[in-house]
Amino acid sequence: MKSLYPLLFAPNLREVVWGGGRLLEWKGLPPADVPIGESWEVCSLPERESVISNGPYAGRKLNDFTDEMGEKVLGRAVVKQYGRQLPLLVKLIDAHQDLSIQVHPNDEMAMRYHGKKGKTEMWYVIDAEPGSSVLVGFKKKITPLEYGLRVMDGTICDVLARHEVKPGDVFYIPSGRVHAICGGILLAEVQQSSDITYRIFDYDRPGIDGRPRELHTEMAAKAIDYEVLDDYRTHYLETIGKAVPVINSPYFSIRVTDIVRPLHRDLRKYDSFVISICLQGSCRIEPRTAVGMAPTAPVTIRSGFSTLIPAAIADYDIVPLTSETRILETFIDNCDDSLAARAARFFHLCNE
Repeated sequence: MKSLYPLLFAPNLREVVWGGGRLLEWKGLPPADVPIGESWEVCSLPERESVISNGPYAGRKLNDFTDEMGEKVLGRAVVKQYGRQLPLLVKLIDAHQDLSIQVHPNDEMAMRYHGKKGKTEMWYVIDAEPGSSVLVGFKKKITPLEYGLRVMDGTICDVLARHEVKPGDVFYIPSGRVHAICGGILLAEVQQSSDITYRIFDYDRPGIDGRPRELHTEMAAKAIDYEVLDDYRTHYLETIGKAVPVINSPYFSIRVTDIVRPLHRDLRKYDSFVISICLQGSCRIEPRTAVGMAPTAPVTIRSGFSTLIPAAIADYDIVPLTSETRILETFIDNCDDSLAARAARFFHLCNE
C-alpha cells in the first residue's frame, strides 16, 4: 500500500447567477465567460465529488479513496459515526451579488423528508468591500403566519438582522437559522456534507437558464428556528503564532492561525481528518515521520487552496513561506483524554 500524504484536489468550480470572477483571479486560474460563485474545495457529494490531484493517488475520486482507506484517512471515530464518506464539505464563496434568503433543515427533518443529513455551516469572511453585509437570524420576534405574509409581499428582509462585515468575521449558522450572504464578500464556508437548501426569497431573479429560481417557502417554514438572539457573530481572540479556537460544535471544530514561524500541529488526539485552507500567503505542510514509517511527502498550499490531511498523519509542521500566512483548519473533535483512550490511540498509531 502506498504511503499516505496530504491530499490536494483538482479545481471544482460552480457557475451560479450571483457569482463573479474573483475566485478564478485569486486562485490564478484562467478567467471564465460565466459567473463562478463557488469553489468546492473538498467534497464527497457524488454530483460534485473531489478528485485527488497530487502524488501516487492522483486521479482517484475522494469517495473511492476513503472507502478503501477508511479510518486511516477519516479517523476511527469518524468512520464509526458517519461511515466511510467524508462528512464535511468545504467551500470558498465569491458573492458578487446577493445570495437568496435561505434556511437548512436539521438532521431529523432532512432524514424524514430527504433521507439525508441536515446542514449546519459556518462562514469565515476572507475579504469584504466597504459596507458589505450578511443577513443572519431575525432582529425581532415573528410568527410563522407573519413569515408567510412577508415572503408573499417581499418584505422578509425587513425582519432579518443585517451585520456589516470585515475580514476575520465569523458566523455560525446552525440548521434552522435564516441567512444570506450579500454582495461584495469573499468567504470560506465549512458545512455538513449536505446539499439541502430551502430558498425562501430570491428578489424575483432569474437563474442561469433565464427562468425564475424555485422557492421552497412551505418546507422552509417547517425548518425555521424563530429564536431571536442579541448577537449572532462568533467572537474569538486573535493571537499571532497560535492556533486560535474559533468554533467547537458537534459537527466540526474550527481553528485559525496567523503563522510567523514554523508551527508544530499534533491533532491526532481528535481522531479525525484535518482540512486546512490557506487564507493568506503560502505555506508548506510537513507531516512528521513516525518511527518505522517511510517519510511522508510535504505539500505546499497558497492562498485560495486547501489540503486534506489524513487522520493517521495528523502530526505535522506548518512552515510559512511568506511574511503573512493565515490558515483555517477544520476537523471533527472526537477527543477523549482518558488514560485508556490515550493508550488506545498510541497503539493504534504504532500499528499504522
